[in-house]
Amino acid sequence: MTEVLLKELSNQDIDWLLAAGYQSDLEANTVLIQQGQPLEAFHILLEGTLSVTLTQADQNPLGRAFAALEGGKLTGREIARIAEGEIVGEVPFLEAYIPATTTQTITRSRILSIPRSRLLQKLEQDPSFAAHLYRASAVLLAKRLEQMMSHFGRSTVVLSQPQLREALIVFAELHDSDIDWLIAAGRVHQIAAGTILIRRNRPIEALHVLLDGAIALTTSEEENNPLATVFSNLEENPAIEKEFARLSRGDIVGETPFVEAQCLTVNVRAVRESQILSIPQWRLSAKLLHDIGFAARFYRVLAMLLADKQQAIVSRLGYGRLSYSQGESLDANYANELSSHFLTQMALAGARFEWMLKRVRIN
Repeated sequence: MTEVLLKELSNQDIDWLLAAGYQSDLEANTVLIQQGQPLEAFHILLEGTLSVTLTQADQNPLGRAFAALEGGKLTGREIARIAEGEIVGEVPFLEAYIPATTTQTITRSRILSIPRSRLLQKLEQDPSFAAHLYRASAVLLAKRLEQMMSHFGRSTVVLSQPQLREALIVFAELHDSDIDWLIAAGRVHQIAAGTILIRRNRPIEALHVLLDGAIALTTSEEENNPLATVFSNLEENPAIEKEFARLSRGDIVGETPFVEAQCLTVNVRAVRESQILSIPQWRLSAKLLHDIGFAARFYRVLAMLLADKQQAIVSRLGYGRLSYSQGESLDANYANELSSHFLTQMALAGARFEWMLKRVRIN
């Protein structure tokens, strides 16, 4: 994925990263990021290969008992591999969090590390740099998410449960002027229950914001040739489809073209009568090209959404034995995230979403 950074970053961006960062040569089996430890830097893998693993906890007797059954220590489960040109530690510049995985070198590797404080300052002060880096991050995260879903299956993505964070991320990060533009550029549609908004393996022509109702992502249990699927009978049989995700008010769908990901391999279908705001892809692409501030905020939102989905996969993979050994439920983990900052952002997101609904009704 080396070409992603070279394509998305300018020469000026690369020069700044080189000047602000420092290079390190790491031997094989060196831990770069430790699960449960705060991150202090953003890393770019220049040479070598990294492994991302999820290690179960051993703080109590149950955890140690599981370890004993597995040979005396809790081994990590590899969930991804990082190749040359990819980034590591991208989530800290999106939102503060404690890593849920461990990243270590498989072979001798060279890393470029940029201190988190310097990167955050640069992102705040330079919208052009921010737009480039956020887009590069979103593209790389989308590719990594595709790989993880392909390897572990869609059952790992816990989107079938209500997503509190989705609307929070979108409407807390965008400015009022951004939302105003989306309303002016888009068109509100009322769609009936059962309407297919996006057909699997078809080109996506618009970004959709769900204003009211519910939308399901469904997929067939059978593996089909994408081209054959596109030109097959348009009438899908719901009986052979499986719902693995459900979106609610404030969620977005149709962002795939903006992160160069593959066409959706799922159908996006209205579960009940729903209202959506659709922004044509060509209009949004033009806006992203000519408004660098909007582009920085938009790609930041996409990167945050993709990072959140990646964390959802990690949570699902770690759930079961991890939560059982710790004696905690998934709900308890989410409750710990309800900090004052989180609640403030949630209130801001809610106010902006309601403002959008009022504007849409007026127009």
